Amino acid sequence: MLKPLALTLLGLALQAHANPERQAQAMLDALRELGGAPGLAAAVWQGGKPRWQGVSGLRDVEQKLPVQPDTRFRLASVSKLFAATAAAQLKAQGRLDVDKPVGPLLPELEPVLAVLTPRQLAVHLSGMPHYEGRDAMRGSTHHAKASDALVHVKGRTLKSAPGSIYLYSTWGYTLLAATVEAAAGQPYLDLLRTKVAPGLDIGPDETGKSPTMSGAYAHAFDGLHPAPPHDFSYSWGGAGLAASAPALAEWGSRVLQGQVLNAATRDWMWQPAQNSAGQPVTERDFRLAFGWRLSEDAQGQPTVHHAGSTLGARSVLMLWPRAATSVSLLSNAMWTSSIERSADLLSAPFRAPVPGLAEQPCPVKATRFTGELDGAPLEEGRAKFQRDADGLCRGELSLPPALAKLGNPGPQPASSQWVVIGLQGGLARAALVTAIGLADWRAQADGSFRVTGVVERSLVLRLKE
Repeated sequence: MLKPLALTLLGLALQAHANPERQAQAMLDALRELGGAPGLAAAVWQGGKPRWQGVSGLRDVEQKLPVQPDTRFRLASVSKLFAATAAAQLKAQGRLDVDKPVGPLLPELEPVLAVLTPRQLAVHLSGMPHYEGRDAMRGSTHHAKASDALVHVKGRTLKSAPGSIYLYSTWGYTLLAATVEAAAGQPYLDLLRTKVAPGLDIGPDETGKSPTMSGAYAHAFDGLHPAPPHDFSYSWGGAGLAASAPALAEWGSRVLQGQVLNAATRDWMWQPAQNSAGQPVTERDFRLAFGWRLSEDAQGQPTVHHAGSTLGARSVLMLWPRAATSVSLLSNAMWTSSIERSADLLSAPFRAPVPGLAEQPCPVKATRFTGELDGAPLEEGRAKFQRDADGLCRGELSLPPALAKLGNPGPQPASSQWVVIGLQGGLARAALVTAIGLADWRAQADGSFRVTGVVERSLVLRLKE
């Protein structure tokens, strides 16, 4: 029989060697349970090789069919990355000048749109509107080619002078995909299959038409429902693609490895964009590049990414160029989430640990917690932590009213608790799993924990026995 000291040392050894795949899967499962999406899938590629893939929940709620590694999900606006990359390929080949008007390639365009350039479309500087009232029935018609979808941009008026103001527009990507199609001389989906993502399970949304497609679901006050049918062929370039999580992460890895574009063109694509006044183009805390968004993670490491949200989907692809890491996270329901930070933390077990963190063993004796939200004291909540046989430190926090209100904006069902999944040194760093995604939990020298990423509020927690 092991003595108490030996048991303690064994526990510390397990805790120090928690399996990264187990950590990632635990985060994915807890994210699905609290976030309310019926199914999730994620994958990590690193150094040009697969590192991890995970699935959780159901791809078909009615038939209780589980998500599988080859299950495809709607990509929503992550689709924009493929149109932008196709344009960059054609630029590198000398077949598309991204700073010349698209009109000569698309003579059917009205003059107001013919003067726009591929760069303006890719960076959302075209002045084209996003969805408007006239677009309520946009998913009721199928289009065989990207150019056929130009019927939807007919009669549009620009909201600002081209090049001047950032205005997010999926219709701009409908026009960009048609431009790419014309410049390439082949249908957009053929170009995607043969040049942009050859050999990968990435293509048009086929919800309800393919056994490998997940169902699409929507949250309502009376529960989860199948989303109504919707044909996304009006914008394959902006919202209409689907992929499995492993295929999407592998594509991101190919981009990092210079296999989709040569390194010079790839790096050009990731240069921060400027408007006509020479000012950087930004959205929230992102800088805009040619189709991609640029930011830094919590350690200041550069990331390039894009997220999406549409009927029956929430999605993201995130890349770390310096760490040669690509992570995808896909779901089959629209839900409110900090999905970029969630992808960041899902891949954290596979990247370099954060140096200099305060030591914090798994607090298995903790029973309650207090803290401050934006400096104001929180009511006390209950806490419970345990360390499993794999060395994973896991906790549950029962929420006081202020945190319950903060963490449940809808449309997904409200949750009365948060989950903590240890990432480094017991609880020196962890993922705090909430209904709106993963947040970054870090131990402080005074024994408290600072949490960043819960709707950008300042949150400090203190565990007590």
